[in-house]
Amino acid sequence: MSTFSDSILNWYENFGRKSLPWQQNKTAYKVWLSEIMLQQTQVTTVIPYFERFLERFPTVSDLAKAHQDEVLHLWTGLGYYARARNLHKAAQIVEQEYNGEFPTNIEQMNALPGIGRSTAAAILSSVYKQPHAILDGNVKRTLARCFAVEGWPGQKVVENQLWEIAEQHTPEHDVDKYNQAMMDMGAIVCTRSKPKCDLCPIEAFCQAKAQQRQLDFPGKKPKKDKPVKETWFVMLYHNNQVWLEQRPQSGIWGGLFCFPQHQDQHIEALLDNKAVHDTLIEKKSTLTAFRHTFSHYHLDITPILVKLNKQPSLVMEGQQGLWYNLSQPKEVGLAAPVKQLLHSLPYELND
Repeated sequence: MSTFSDSILNWYENFGRKSLPWQQNKTAYKVWLSEIMLQQTQVTTVIPYFERFLERFPTVSDLAKAHQDEVLHLWTGLGYYARARNLHKAAQIVEQEYNGEFPTNIEQMNALPGIGRSTAAAILSSVYKQPHAILDGNVKRTLARCFAVEGWPGQKVVENQLWEIAEQHTPEHDVDKYNQAMMDMGAIVCTRSKPKCDLCPIEAFCQAKAQQRQLDFPGKKPKKDKPVKETWFVMLYHNNQVWLEQRPQSGIWGGLFCFPQHQDQHIEALLDNKAVHDTLIEKKSTLTAFRHTFSHYHLDITPILVKLNKQPSLVMEGQQGLWYNLSQPKEVGLAAPVKQLLHSLPYELND
């Protein structure tokens, strides 16, 4: 075992996190669920979602048998919804192909939807103590600083260099503690903007510290101006209900329920298509526009509230839509801007 890993393990014994919900009575299911939720999301945000999921779906078999709408409903607000769809697909594969038991082979684990090399390694090392290196965002930052790895880790050549370093220093024994410690190091000590170098167990080895260049590592992603797109949400309202439609499984908000969308403010064709004629419209008003930002672009959303004096009969023929009752909401997955608008709708109606 290297001096590097010794130092990390000693630090973990004294300061590492050992009381997280998925660390108690550890199972592959719990660790997998936590790993997927923790992708691009902080621990404090994940904990209540994890606990609600586990209460509703105590086993991977329970999750596999659930309807996707319920899975997305419980995920609402956590973001990056492809994770939830892949979570559900992976659970069904584990149930159908592995009899409800997660595979212990890293290639088979890696092949499950939504599970990459690092996530597969994290699960197998944590639960079965298999000696696999991990490389999540926290580990990348810690290793890039300690070994002064130049460049943005999103570049394959830089990522490969970090993988080599990770594998060199991952011990054969106590790998579960070591990998948890490496994640904790990045979350607690080797933080993005204000690293606590005086608390770091590997400060003596850190090349970035020696050069006083801690914030130069890891290298920054090349900046590009995000494009701006526009859409109009058509909010059909009648008798404390609004019409929502389920989006296609692929693309943004896949599988979530959303207001009908139009490419501009001239929504007459959309209304005609849903048999919403002028005689049904009590009032039509444009609400305050707002911006929703994705990883690759900004989306400017303008809501148009259409209050109806009667519920259109033809709208109900759609198999992928529903009248959403504001007082007794159905448990379905909602896109974040939709949830935001539903929350503010009562105030708009009282204006």
